[in-house]
Amino acid sequence: MTNVRFNMKALALSFTFLAAVSCKVKDTPQNTSTGPDQAMMEKDTVKAQESADLSLDFKKYELENGLNVILHEDKSDPIVSVAIQYGVGSNREKKGRTGFAHLFEHMLFQESENVPQDQFFKTIQDAGGTLNGGTWQDGTIYYEVVPNNALETVLWLESDRMGFLINTVTEAAFANQQEVVQNEKRQRVDNNPYGHTGWVIDKNMYPDGHPYSWQVIGELEDLQNATVEDVKEFYDKFYGPNNATLVLAGDFQEDEARELIEKYFGEIKKGQEVEPLETQLVTLDETKRLYHEDNFATAPQLNMVWPVVEQYSEDSYALNYLGEILSRGKDAPLYEVLVKEKELTSRANAYNSPSQLAGQFTINVTANSGVDLDSIEMGIEEAFRLFEKEGVSDLDIEKIKAGLETDFYNGISSVLGKSFQLARYDVLAGDPNFYKEDLENIKSVTKEDVMRVYNEYIKGKPYVMTSFVPKGKTELITENSEKAEVVEEEITENKDTEVAETAPEEVKKTPSNFDRSVQPEMGESPSLNVPESWNTELANGLEVYGIEQNELPLVTFSLVIEGGHLLDDLENNGVANLMSDIMMEGTANKTPQELEDAIALLGANIYMYTSNESIVIRGNTLKRNFAKTMDLVEEILLEPRWDEEELARIKTSTINGIERNEANPNAIANRVYNKILYGEDHPFAYTTSGTKEDVKAVSMEDLKQFYTENFSPTVTRLHVVGAVTKAEALAAAEGLKNNWEAKEVSIPDFQIQNDREKASLYFVDVPDAKQSIINIGYIAIPRTNEDYYPLEVMNYKLGGSFSGNVNLILREEKGYTYGARSGFSGSKIPGTFTASSSVRTNTTGESVQIFRDEISKYKDGISKEDLQFTKNALIKSNARRFETQGSLLGMLQEMSAYDLDSDYIEKEENIVNNMTLEQHQELANEYLDESKMAYLVVGDAKTQFEQFKDMGFDEVKLLNKEGEEIKMEDVK
Repeated sequence: MTNVRFNMKALALSFTFLAAVSCKVKDTPQNTSTGPDQAMMEKDTVKAQESADLSLDFKKYELENGLNVILHEDKSDPIVSVAIQYGVGSNREKKGRTGFAHLFEHMLFQESENVPQDQFFKTIQDAGGTLNGGTWQDGTIYYEVVPNNALETVLWLESDRMGFLINTVTEAAFANQQEVVQNEKRQRVDNNPYGHTGWVIDKNMYPDGHPYSWQVIGELEDLQNATVEDVKEFYDKFYGPNNATLVLAGDFQEDEARELIEKYFGEIKKGQEVEPLETQLVTLDETKRLYHEDNFATAPQLNMVWPVVEQYSEDSYALNYLGEILSRGKDAPLYEVLVKEKELTSRANAYNSPSQLAGQFTINVTANSGVDLDSIEMGIEEAFRLFEKEGVSDLDIEKIKAGLETDFYNGISSVLGKSFQLARYDVLAGDPNFYKEDLENIKSVTKEDVMRVYNEYIKGKPYVMTSFVPKGKTELITENSEKAEVVEEEITENKDTEVAETAPEEVKKTPSNFDRSVQPEMGESPSLNVPESWNTELANGLEVYGIEQNELPLVTFSLVIEGGHLLDDLENNGVANLMSDIMMEGTANKTPQELEDAIALLGANIYMYTSNESIVIRGNTLKRNFAKTMDLVEEILLEPRWDEEELARIKTSTINGIERNEANPNAIANRVYNKILYGEDHPFAYTTSGTKEDVKAVSMEDLKQFYTENFSPTVTRLHVVGAVTKAEALAAAEGLKNNWEAKEVSIPDFQIQNDREKASLYFVDVPDAKQSIINIGYIAIPRTNEDYYPLEVMNYKLGGSFSGNVNLILREEKGYTYGARSGFSGSKIPGTFTASSSVRTNTTGESVQIFRDEISKYKDGISKEDLQFTKNALIKSNARRFETQGSLLGMLQEMSAYDLDSDYIEKEENIVNNMTLEQHQELANEYLDESKMAYLVVGDAKTQFEQFKDMGFDEVKLLNKEGEEIKMEDVK
C-alpha cells in the first residue's frame, strides 16, 4: 500500500484537473497566430491552443445510507476500475494519535468477516487484476482494476471491508501492520537523503495540534503506542458509507452495476456524521531558520516555505503559475541566477502545494557539493529582484496553458485515472462536475494575477527555512539557523512483538441479507484481443512500428537508438549519458531557450535518456501537432547545437547527481551488486553516468565523435501509437528517411564471467542505517533465451507479486519489511536473477536466511493450487495490457527489440497454460541455486556484520561503497 500525497508538486500543480475525467471531445482547429513575445519562434509554430470543448459523461446518485456513487462507461477495453475514496486523511487525526489513517489503510487489506487473511490481494490477482490503496493529508482511497467479469468480486470485497471488517481486527494482525508501517517509514523517510525535511517544515509551519503539523506516516512513537481500541474507534467514526464516494469506470452495463452496488453496499448501515473541516490557514509572525545534519546527504539542501491559501481558492491557481514561472525553463529567474550565472546548483524548484485546509509555497534547492547555503539564500533573493524587474510575459502564461489539452488527455488515458479524480472532485470539492470550474479557473489566470500573489504571499513575508547538510558540515548551514529536533530511531536488538495468546475465537458475523461468505462467480474472462500493429523498414534502414488507436486525439512515440552505455569506452565512461542531455540543449538553428519554447508552445513533451543498451527520444503530443513535433525531433536528432556553455552545466549537474547517490543506500546497493555480478570488464558493472572523474574528462570532441560513429538509422527504431494512420506516421517520418544518412554501427559483444561456484556474503557499511538493503542473486539468461518467459512464470509465486512467498513471510508474517520481491531481468545480454528487500536493521541476518531458505524450498515444487493461481494471474491480466498508449508503446518496443512476432503475447499465454508442475520444478532446479549466489547487504556494519561469519557462507567480505574489500577496523 502506498503513502500517496495528492498535493501535486512542481509542474503537475497547475493541472490538478488533468487526471480527472472522461470526456467527449470536439477537436479545435489549429490556431497559428503569434504574439509579440514570440518573434524568435518559427513562423509555423502554433500558439497555445484553446482548450477542446470537453464534457463529462457520468451519472451520480446516492444510496439511502449516504454512499455517493459515480458511474462512467468506457467500452474501449474489457476492464473496470473501482475506486472508493473516504473523507479521512491524516487531517482527521489528533496529536498523540497520528498515522492512524495510513495505518488503517493497511489494516483494510488484512481480512474481513467474509474474506480470509491475506486474500484481498490474492483474490484480485487470481482474477487478473491489480489493487492498492493510498493515504494523504486529505483522504484515503482504495482501488482495483480488473477484467470486466470480476466486477461483482470487487464490489463484494470492497463492501465487506466497508461494513463487515472490524470484528476481525485482532491484536496479532494489528501488531503485524504496525511493524509494516514502521518499516515503510524507515524506508521512505529514515533511510533516505533529506527524508526528514517534511517533518521539520510542517512542525514549524503549523501551530501545535494543526492537522497538517504531523506527517501522514505518523510519529513512530504514536505508531508503536496505538491500540486495537484506537483503531476501532477510528473506523467507527470515519469509515461509514456516508463518508465515502464509489466510482465505477469502464466496461459494464449500467442496470447490472446499479443492482450489484445496491446489493453489496445498500445494506451497510450509515455511519456517524462526519462534520466538514473548515479551512485552517496559518500565518507566521517571523521567519524560522532550522538545520539538520543528514546521515545520507552528500550535498546541502535549502528549502524556503511560505504559508499560502488552500486548494481551489482563486489565488491558489495563480500561485501554481508562479512556481512554474520562477523555476521552470531557461528563462526562469531561479535558473538564470542560481544555475546559469552563479553556478551554485543544477536544481532549483519552486512549486505550490495546495491542500484542503491550507497551502504551502516552496522553493527547494539542492546545492552543488560544498556550497554554502547562505549563498543560495542570497541567490534566491537576487532571483526575486530579477523577477520583480522583468515581471511576467504573455509568453510565460501561454507556455503554461499550451500543454493543458495534452495533459488533459494523458490524464484520462486509463479508467483508473478517471476514477481517481472523479472521486477526488466529489469528496474534496463536493461535485465531480467541479472539473469545469477548475478548468476555467486555470485558464483565466493572468500575468497580473501572478504578480499580485507574489506580492501578497511571498515578497517580504516570513517563511520556514531548512538547511539540510551532510553530517559534520554545519559550516554550510544558513546564518542564524537553529538545530531541528529530529528524532532518529536507535538501532537495538530485534525483539518479537509480544501478543498475548488467546484461544482462536469464531469471528462474530454482522447480519446480512444474503450469504456474504460465498465469493461471487466470475464467469468467462475476456478473450485475448491483441491490437493490430504494423511495421516497415525505410530506405535508409530506419525501422518504423505502429499501432493506430483512436480513443484520444493524442500520439505517443519513441525513437530507440541501439548502443547506449554499451558503446561507452570503459576508459572514458559516461559519454552516452551526456549525449542524451546535450542533444536536448538547442539545435543548430535554435538556442536552448528557443527549442524549449517551441516544444512548450506545441503542448508537446519531448525528452531523451540513456539506458544500458540504447539512447531513447520519447514524446507525447496532440494529433494535430504530431507532424510539427516530429519536425522538432528531426531537428534535435540531425542538427545538434554542441553548446559548450550547456555542456559545462550538464557536467556539473551530472556530477552533483553522482555525489548525491554516493550516500544513498539504494544507489549504493545497485552499483555494488552490478559490479560484483558483471565484473570490472563489463559496462553493466558501471552506472550510465560514470564516475565524477569520468564526467570531468569528457570533452565536446568526445561527444561529437560518439555521435558521428554511433547515431545511424540502421540501428534505430521508431514506434508510434495513437490517433494516426500508418500513412500519417510515415509522412511524419519522411524527414528522417530523407535527411538521415545510413552508416554501419557495430555494437560490441562483452563476455560475462558467469562462473560463480560459491555463496558469498558481501556487506557494505552505511553507518547508522535504519534498514538493510538486501540483493541476492547471480547472472541468469538473456531475454532472447527460450526459457526466459517460462522463468517469469516459474518465479511468480516465489516473489513475482505481492502474494509471492518471500513477501508473505517477510512482510505479512514477520512484519520485517515494506515489501520483498524476486525476479529475472534480461535483454539481448544475460540479465540477473535477483531477490531483494529493505528490512528493519535488527532483522537483517534472519531476513537473509529466510530468503536463502525460501529459494531452496522452492525447488521442491509448488502446489497445484499455486500453479493455477499463477496461471490465472498472468493470463487474465492480459485484459489490462492494452489500455493506454504507454502500454502499447511498450509492446511495440519489446517486439522491435527482440524481433518478436505480432502474436508473441498469444504465445506467452500458451506457455502459461501448458506449464505443468513438473516443468515448473525443473525450471526452478535448473535456474535457482542459492549455494552459488551473491548475497549483498547494505546496512550498519557495526551492529550487523559479524553475525554472517557464523551463517555458513563460503566467504564473508566487508566492502566499501565502491565495492572494494576493507577490514572491520576501517568501519567508523
